[in-house]
This record gives sequence, structure tokens and C-alpha cells, in this order.
Amino acid sequence: MKKGLKKNIGLLHLWLGLGSGLIVFIAALTGSILVFEKEIDNAINPEYYNVSTIGKTKKSIDYCTDTLQKQYSIKKITRIYTYSDPSRTMQILGKDSDKKAQFFSIDPYTGKILATTPQESRFFVVVLSIHRQLLLGESGEIIMGTSCLIFAFMLISGLILWWPKKVKNLKQRLKVKWSGSFKRVNWDFHSTFGFYSFLILLIISLSGLSFAFTWFQNGVYFLTEGTTKKPSAKVENPTKIDPKLNNTAFYQNIYNKADSIFPYKGNIQIRMPADTINSILVLKEYSEITVPNQSSAAYFDKYTTEEIEARPYDKFSTGDKIRRLNYPIHTGSIYGLPTKIIAFLVCLFAATLPITGLIIWLGRKKKTKK
Repeated sequence: MKKGLKKNIGLLHLWLGLGSGLIVFIAALTGSILVFEKEIDNAINPEYYNVSTIGKTKKSIDYCTDTLQKQYSIKKITRIYTYSDPSRTMQILGKDSDKKAQFFSIDPYTGKILATTPQESRFFVVVLSIHRQLLLGESGEIIMGTSCLIFAFMLISGLILWWPKKVKNLKQRLKVKWSGSFKRVNWDFHSTFGFYSFLILLIISLSGLSFAFTWFQNGVYFLTEGTTKKPSAKVENPTKIDPKLNNTAFYQNIYNKADSIFPYKGNIQIRMPADTINSILVLKEYSEITVPNQSSAAYFDKYTTEEIEARPYDKFSTGDKIRRLNYPIHTGSIYGLPTKIIAFLVCLFAATLPITGLIIWLGRKKKTKK
């Protein structure tokens, strides 16, 4: 590579790194925490995840939702999470009379409410909001997405800068000289471990772009399907007028039908539409498959609970399957604990890159002044 080109890449690497350093630090640090979200939250708040005693029979879902409506004045149910593990609680998200989202944990065997908290106050909800939006809404999402794009460039440019001119110097670049000066150790730490973590961090950052930008998602579909049009995540509800049915087993009917449509063991999630147009979406996850987030989808009439459409996971398009894999790839949960540990460590390392990079720049600046 020509010396002038490499110098220009170095300047871009420097100034983009200085400009986005704080955002990258925040994203990497919160990302490392989110890797073990389920494990940490389960340890801190076990009442949201496990029942004290496993009973013989479970209460109907409607029994539990009626309890919430009576005791907590919940006016609208938005999501219901049920689990195939008999020791797990049922989790329900609903909105109260002030239209504020409340998160509930319920013993499915007794219908007793074990714990409740405002959704926006949950620790990992706050951490996720920082990670994706810096608590700034849409403007924060743009900032984080742009910083993620810059970070991907930083990784590629960093690899170019790391690559030695001569092959005989490669061995030196592959290790940290711990006996050297602080300046040397800092440079080696930044560049050497940056090389070792390059591929994983690049995959994490690229999968993060899928959450931030629609154009990136469309690009994935175009590469896999030859079109940017992806399957609709929503299905319109055919019934336009609410018949106000006195159905005491509304949610249970939906659950039973979805469980029958997809006859395998798995967790079931019921998502109620936020508008008056779309239908109810039910997701059933393949619990016995190693790779997570592989769920079949079924749509139901939100007034009559009649089935509208069923989409088994194996019938999904290649683009949609890749999109479903995006979350476990980004969080490192794709192959369980081993990949989670790797993702946690490289995210922690990524949080040090803006710091060690700043120290390198300050050292060179000081040298230039001398």
C-alpha cells in the first residue's frame, strides 16, 4: 500500500476515533452488560423468573389478566410471555389508566402476582435505551447508528494500519511487550488485541447496523432475495367492528390454537396490536434448537380469535431467517454460554479502545511539541 494512502487512512482513523470515542465507549460498555442480561436479571430479581412451588395445573391466561385488571386497573394488555419450563413465571406487560406500561410477574399455578414494576424503570430497559438511543429518542438512535458505522470503519482501517510492511515483523505485531514502557504496552494492547478481536467486533458492529438503519436491512434482503421488499411483520385484521364478545377465555383460546398449530415444545409470546388495523401476533420459539430466536408466527383476529395466517419458521425466506439471527449474533447468544463469554470480553476490550487510542494520540502530540 502506498505510504500517502496509509497516512490518510491513519488520519481518518485518528480523527473519527477521537470524535466518536465517547459514544463507542458507552455502546461497548452497555453492550457488555446486555450480553448477560437474562442471567444478571434472574440473579437480582428471581421473583420475575421462577415460582417457589411447581403446581399440578395452571390457571388460564385470562384468569391472570383479569386479576391485573381488577387489582392494578390495567386497561390494555400489550404482551404475554409464557414458558415451557414448568418452573418459570408468566410475564405480562400492560398499560394502566394513565397509559403507562407496567411489567408483571405472575405465578401461573395460583394466579398470584409475584412482582410488578413500571416498564421504563426496569434496569435493563434503561441500559438498552442508553445502548440504542442514549436516552435521546430518535436523535440518539441516529447518533448511535452513525457511531456504529464509524466503528466498523475504524476496525477495518485499524487492521490496515496494524498490518506490517514486512512479513518478518508479523511476529512482533502478534504479541504485547509487557516489559516495555507504558507507552509501548499501551500501543501494543490497542493494536494487538484489536487484531485478535477484529472479526468478532466487526460482526457485532455490522449486526448492530441492522437495528439502526432501514437501508442496511434492505441491503441484506437485496443480497439474499434480490429485492428490498421483506415479508410484512404485520397482518391486517379482517374484522373491522368490535363485536364486544363476552369471551372469558380470549387469550387462552389464542394460546391453545397457536400451540396446536405448531406442535413442538417452546415458549409462546402473544403480542397485541397497538393500532386498530392489525391482528394479534403469536410467536412460538423452538426451545430445543441450539440457536435462539427461531420462532414460528401465527396471526389471529383480535375480536374473534380466529386464525388468519400461520407462518412456520422453516417457510421463512432466507432474508427473514438472517434477520431473526441478527439479535443472537449481536448479543453473542447464538451458541449459548461460550459465545456469550467471547462477546462479553471483546465488548469490554472495545470499551478500552477509545481510551488507549486517546493515550496514543496524546503521546504523539507531546512528542511533536518537543
